[in-house]
Amino acid sequence: MAEGDVDPYPQVFVIDSQANYVSMPGEKRTRWVRSGQKFILLLVGLALLGLVVEGCFIYSLYKKTEGGTILSQVGSKDSNEIRRHLEDIQQRPFAQLIGSATYIGENNEVQWEDKNGETVTHNMGFEKGRLMVKEEGYYYIYSKVTLNVAEECMLIQHKFMKATSAYGKDIELLKSKSYRCFKPTRSPITHKEDIRNSFLAGIFYLQSGNTIFVTLENSPRMSPKRTEYLMGAFMIYKGGTLQE
Repeated sequence: MAEGDVDPYPQVFVIDSQANYVSMPGEKRTRWVRSGQKFILLLVGLALLGLVVEGCFIYSLYKKTEGGTILSQVGSKDSNEIRRHLEDIQQRPFAQLIGSATYIGENNEVQWEDKNGETVTHNMGFEKGRLMVKEEGYYYIYSKVTLNVAEECMLIQHKFMKATSAYGKDIELLKSKSYRCFKPTRSPITHKEDIRNSFLAGIFYLQSGNTIFVTLENSPRMSPKRTEYLMGAFMIYKGGTLQE
């Protein structure tokens, strides 16, 4: 080809796909960082394991020497006191009553059963639907009633009352008020039924000779299952009133 002539075909460069790639320094740096992290985690794990072993060793040594001796001395000195405390707990008054077949008595008082079913009275009296307190102290008292309120509109009042000779009238401890109106539907069920529950509970100071009872004003029909309404009490602190 003469000088000055232009080659009509461009030159072709061939890339060898089998050529080895040269690794960059960044890859080595990443590998070293990962190895360092694993090594640090290993050291932290060994340190934590050492602390656990040391703690177990100190606890074992404490039980064998002074700590174990002190605990055994305290246990021997206070064993009688602990036994007396457990006996006191076992003798604390408590009671639980279920509903009676008569449901409501005079003055809207709910009637209770104290002998049949899941009922119990321990160091407490029972007479005419009322629990009688024999030992003064702080009591947790509770009452639950199940009602069918499918009646005309009415204000239902569920109360926990206390009677004492120190006052001329009964004292209201707890009260729940509920205004119910039955709304008829197009349901094929022929009988009207709207079951509701009312629950009262609290802690009160009761003296020997006090009586506690439950009233239900404007009461609708009560549940036919007597186990669905309860009254109970149990002592949580024995003695006089607490001082600040």
